[in-house]
Amino acid sequence: MAPKRTKRKSPSLDPQGMFAGMTVFLIEDGVQSVRLQIWKQKLVQMGAKVETQLSEKVSHVFAISSDALFHHVDGDRLARFKGHVLLYQWLEESLAAGEKVSEDFYILKVDPEGFDIFDKSLKPKLANRNSSSYDEHSHCKRMKSSHEETKQTNEEKKGDIETNSVSWASNTEPHSPSSLTSSPEISSTQDKDVGMQTSFQYSPPDLNKGITEIFGKLVNIYRALGDDRRSFSYYKAIAVVEKLPFKVESADQVKDLPGIGKSMQDHIQEIVTTGKLSKLEHFETDEKVKTITLFGEVWGIGPATALKLYEKGHRTLDDLKNEDSLTNAQVIGLKYFDDIKTRIPRHEAQEMELVLQKVAEDILPGMVVVCGGSYRRGKASCGDLDIVITHPDGKSHKGFLQNYVKRLKEMKLLREDLIFSTHSEEGTDSGVDTYFGLCTYPGRELRRRIDFKVYPRDIYAFGLIAWTGNDVLNRSAG
Repeated sequence: MAPKRTKRKSPSLDPQGMFAGMTVFLIEDGVQSVRLQIWKQKLVQMGAKVETQLSEKVSHVFAISSDALFHHVDGDRLARFKGHVLLYQWLEESLAAGEKVSEDFYILKVDPEGFDIFDKSLKPKLANRNSSSYDEHSHCKRMKSSHEETKQTNEEKKGDIETNSVSWASNTEPHSPSSLTSSPEISSTQDKDVGMQTSFQYSPPDLNKGITEIFGKLVNIYRALGDDRRSFSYYKAIAVVEKLPFKVESADQVKDLPGIGKSMQDHIQEIVTTGKLSKLEHFETDEKVKTITLFGEVWGIGPATALKLYEKGHRTLDDLKNEDSLTNAQVIGLKYFDDIKTRIPRHEAQEMELVLQKVAEDILPGMVVVCGGSYRRGKASCGDLDIVITHPDGKSHKGFLQNYVKRLKEMKLLREDLIFSTHSEEGTDSGVDTYFGLCTYPGRELRRRIDFKVYPRDIYAFGLIAWTGNDVLNRSAG
C-alpha cells in the first residue's frame, strides 16, 4: 500500500524572485493548458506580473512560434511594441538553471509585414545551436533575404561542412557544438519550406530523473513481455514528468496532468517517498521477467522470440551465442549488444549529420538530409541516428539510397546491414526506401545504430514528423 499522502503547502510568493520586474503577456496558441498553467504559476511566484492583454506595461511577450504570435497579434501592433518577444524555451531553461539565462538565443524579431526576422547580429549564434526543433514549432517559414544574401549563406555553410569533413579524414577530435553550423539550406527555390528552417536546441530540464528512470525500466520490461498497453502508459507518463520545470515532491502536484492516472500517481508517491518502486523490484527479482527483458534488448528479438529462447533454457546473452535459430540481424544485434546500448552524445550525432549531408551533396546536389529522432527533439543524447532524406524536385530521390549506402560503405562509415528495402523505383510502399544498419564514428570501432528513410517530396513532411517523434505523438496521430 502506498504511504498516506500529506498535504503540501502552496509555495509562497517572492516579490524579489528571479522574474522580478518583468510584466509578461503569454501567447496561448499551441501551448498545452497544463503547461501554460505551470508557467503562469512559476512566473507569479518568482516576482513577475502576468497580463491578460498586450499593453504598454508589458515588458516581455512569450510565444511558442512566430505563427502562433501572428495568429494572436497583428504585425503593426508588434512593430510598435518596445519590449522583448521570446520563445517559451527561454522560460523553461531559466527555470531549469535556477536563474535567468541570456535572452540572445530566444529572441523573435518581427517586421510590420509579419515576416520572421531573427536578429542578424545573432545569426551565427543561432546557426551554431543546430538542428533540433523546439517542440516542432520554431520554424521560420517566411525568411526575407535577397538572392545575394541567400547565396552567401549557402556558400558559408558549404565551407563549414567541407571544413568539418576534414576531421572525418584525419580522425581529429569532434568539434564542440558551438563550432558547428546548422543544416545546409536547399538552394533550390522550389522547396524553401523543406530546407529553410531555423531551429533551437530544446533540452527539457528533467528534474525528476528518479521517477523517469524507474518508469523507463518498466517501459522496457512491459515491452519485452509483449504488453504494449502498459509499456506505452509509462512512456506517456515519462513524456509529461520529464518536462516539468519543478521537482515533484508529492503526487498531488501531478494529479491533474495528462497521462498521470490514479495508479501512476501512487507509483510517483511511492518513488518520491521511498526512492524506489516495489513493482520494479519484484520484476527485477523474477528470473523469467529478467531474462525475457534482457533478450528483448537484443536488436531484432521481439517478445515472442525472447519467450521461446527462455523456454529453450537460455538465461544469459552468452547462452544465445550458440543458438542456431537466430537470424543474421539478430546475430549482429547480439554481437554488438553493448555498443548498441551505448547512448550517442549530441555533439557526435551533430558531426555525423554534417558528414552525411556532405556525402549526399557530393552524390546528388540538392539532397535534403536531416537527423530526426531524439536528436531533432533536442535531447542531450540519442539511442540511434534516424536520418530522413528527400529531394525537392520530387524525382531525384529514386535510386539514391543504393548509391548513398555504397559510398558510405566505401568510407567505412556503414559497417553491418540489418534491413535494406527499396520501393522508390517500383512505386511500392508509397515509394519509400529504407536502410537499417550499424555505423562507426571516425577513428572508433564502437558501433552505432543508424536508419535511413528516403521519402518522395510530397510525403517528406509526414516522414519527418514520424521519424522525429516522439512515440506519444506518433501513436496519437495514428
